[in-house]
Amino acid sequence: MEIWIGSLLEGAAQASGAVAVIDVFRAFTTAAVALANGAPQIIMVGSVDEALSLRARGVGQVCMGEVHGLMPAGFDFGNSPREVSGVDFAGWTIIQRTSAGTQGIVAAAGRADALYATSLVTARATARALSAAQRVSLVAMGEEGRVRTDEDELCALHLRQLLLGKPGAAQALRQVILAGGDTAGFHDTARSYLPAGDLDIALDVDRYDFAIRVTLEDGRPVGRIERAS
Repeated sequence: MEIWIGSLLEGAAQASGAVAVIDVFRAFTTAAVALANGAPQIIMVGSVDEALSLRARGVGQVCMGEVHGLMPAGFDFGNSPREVSGVDFAGWTIIQRTSAGTQGIVAAAGRADALYATSLVTARATARALSAAQRVSLVAMGEEGRVRTDEDELCALHLRQLLLGKPGAAQALRQVILAGGDTAGFHDTARSYLPAGDLDIALDVDRYDFAIRVTLEDGRPVGRIERAS
């Protein structure tokens, strides 16, 4: 197996083979929670206008996401796994727009042989899903797809270890991320859109036993639960 690690929007655009687009804080942690809570699918888009238009046309029922961390006007939910953790999404198609994760999915969708929206909560399941591929691209999306962040880069390295048949060290990984500066915002009262509960969920490594497989349907990336057969 050939494993390539890239970063940010440029990495997503260059990725090939089986691709895992990584956004730990918080897009694909939030997506995993919503799918675990019954959402049948998540349409991933690049813009707020597209998300609102799809909902208005009945393509989906719920708009979820953020712009610069904040929930856009007209959206139903922000980009918070804690916020959606108590919501029953059964039967609701979600339309998600974020500043990093969904941008990476949109950028990679046309090139990938198989595509996964990835975070630490689905890490081991995603590695299992990628394990049969000859070439794997792991893309750490970082902050708004422009600045590298510890959690996404370390998640990529963790996935590489799992793909190489090594056990990984989930607790050590969590401790290293918590020791870094990228978690400070979750304890900043001036940034209420970053609740501490989000951090707890995002760093709950392997919380779920499924990967989020993304396929192109009517030209749009759509994420669904994929469990190992």
